[in-house]
Amino acid sequence: MYVRVARFEVAEDSEPPIEEIRQRMKEGSGGPEMPVQRGLMLVDRENRRGASLMFCETEEDLRRVDEYMNSMAPVAGAGRRTSVDMYEVVLDSDEL
Repeated sequence: MYVRVARFEVAEDSEPPIEEIRQRMKEGSGGPEMPVQRGLMLVDRENRRGASLMFCETEEDLRRVDEYMNSMAPVAGAGRRTSVDMYEVVLDSDEL
């Protein structure tokens, strides 16, 4: 399993962008370019920062997701992406 972690500065009114992203995830936007097994969105409203975690089965899937996400226009009012990191998941408590 692999994970892409994108960090963001969050806009002051983060609810509209969060709702738009929630809708995109429900609709499964991205098709085969988005072979995501699981997605999480984290927000620290007090410090106006957030993170998006996208889990993929293979490193190749992770690279495809990264390319797709880098090609997308940001959600209006969502804030600014500050970094992207990609990791191999070497321990998952759900698999113990």
